[in-house]
Amino acid sequence: MPVSEPTVTKAAPRDWVALAVLMLPVLLVSVDNTVLAFALPGISSALQPTAAQQLWIIDIYPLVLAGLLVAMGSLGDRIGRRRLLLIGATGFAAVSVAAAYAPSAELLVTARGALGFFGAMLMPSTLSLLRNIFLDATQRRLAIAIWASCFAAGAALGPIMGGFLLEHAWWGSVFLLAVPVLIPLLVLAPMFVPESKDPNPGRIDIVSIALSLLTLAPIVFAIKKIADSGLGAVAVVPAVVGVVALVAFVRRQLQRPNPMLDVRLFRVPTFSGAVAVNLLSVVSLVGFLFFVSQHLQLVIGQSPMEAGLSLVPGLAVMVVAGMSVVAVVRWVQPSSIIVCALLLSATGYALVFLLASPSALTPIIVAFAVLGAGIGAAETLSNDLIVSSVPPAKAGAASAVSETAYEMGAVLGTAILGSVLSASYTAHLLLPAGLSTEQSEVARETLGGAHAVAGNLPADRADALLAAAGSAFDSGVTITSGIGVVLMIASAGIAWLTLRPRSDVAPHTESDIV
Repeated sequence: MPVSEPTVTKAAPRDWVALAVLMLPVLLVSVDNTVLAFALPGISSALQPTAAQQLWIIDIYPLVLAGLLVAMGSLGDRIGRRRLLLIGATGFAAVSVAAAYAPSAELLVTARGALGFFGAMLMPSTLSLLRNIFLDATQRRLAIAIWASCFAAGAALGPIMGGFLLEHAWWGSVFLLAVPVLIPLLVLAPMFVPESKDPNPGRIDIVSIALSLLTLAPIVFAIKKIADSGLGAVAVVPAVVGVVALVAFVRRQLQRPNPMLDVRLFRVPTFSGAVAVNLLSVVSLVGFLFFVSQHLQLVIGQSPMEAGLSLVPGLAVMVVAGMSVVAVVRWVQPSSIIVCALLLSATGYALVFLLASPSALTPIIVAFAVLGAGIGAAETLSNDLIVSSVPPAKAGAASAVSETAYEMGAVLGTAILGSVLSASYTAHLLLPAGLSTEQSEVARETLGGAHAVAGNLPADRADALLAAAGSAFDSGVTITSGIGVVLMIASAGIAWLTLRPRSDVAPHTESDIV
């Protein structure tokens, strides 16, 4: 059973209102990610992005967001976390409107990058505020379960609302969903969310900010290149740059009296293990959504609205699982629940690996529900372990790491699984005769490109192209699902090694990380 904590003051009704307000930016981030996945076919048709541009349209947002989370968290410590939240909300709303009317793939990538910049201002305050608002362990765990479930709720709401918009308006309308979410945040946050600052934050460390960006961007770029074209100088050089920057960043944080990120937190096995579980769980979830949204629409032939509704059962299961573990954890060790949950997620991917086909609808729905049950439970408990395994004074740094892991997982989910899927699609696509060189190149780039080409062909050749493209795409889905199984089993192994109680390891104290 979890270690009991001393009796503390229960949260007041006002605190629960603050929780509801803080869920708005969480909901926004989740809706934005899911809506974009369902808008990809429309974007592919309207803007004709290359395979690389399509991945960057998805990747640039979480890439910038993850790279700046720690830096923005440090800025919030100085100017006030609520103030930074309001600045980010205003900028995010304005850029969302610009993204909705982007006339080219290049400008859409730029707008998505700007959304990542302002999105990084929205996120750092949420978990750290929850850790300090909800001092009672049970209430804190419930608040974090709501926090984690809000991502799933946003993922459920996004496809439904996005699907409705995509059937009645152009693809850019999905970005306008941010506006009605952010207006209540701008009104209610000053009323209910308490302002907080670090009383002794130290000076802004520009060098550390630069090193954090030089760590993330080159490594993710290298992963994308390796997945797309294998090892080569174009991939190895950025990887080396990222590793060198990471070493320099860690050394600098260890030497400074007030580091931007206290890397000593990773000395706590529970903390580092929970972060790894968090990251790999999000890789699994985002990677699944990346290919299933296209499979449902472009292979099976569902409309965006129908595809969104097909995923609702799995997303509902994810929310229920995340909330249910709050009660179960009173009787079962969190580590045991997390290991079982991750193995359940591996089973979901295994179902896709075994049953995926151009006509597979029910297996996909069932597989996503199984995956969602595991992810929902694992995410709730891993986030709770991250913020509760360190002293309250370190909650802000711990929250920044947790959110960085989440966004890094979103990047890697599309960078690794998305790139593997694209490469497999191109390798397995057998084009029918009669296509021009230009048509062949567009069809080989993405599944959406093949559908765009098919729209300009006679019926017999269009059907042949779509059948070949669907078969090639599902061959990539099979490979990607196999990778997903391996990732979830590896994550379960990490959880078993780092999170289970060990009699030979004493409980951590603040001196362990100070």
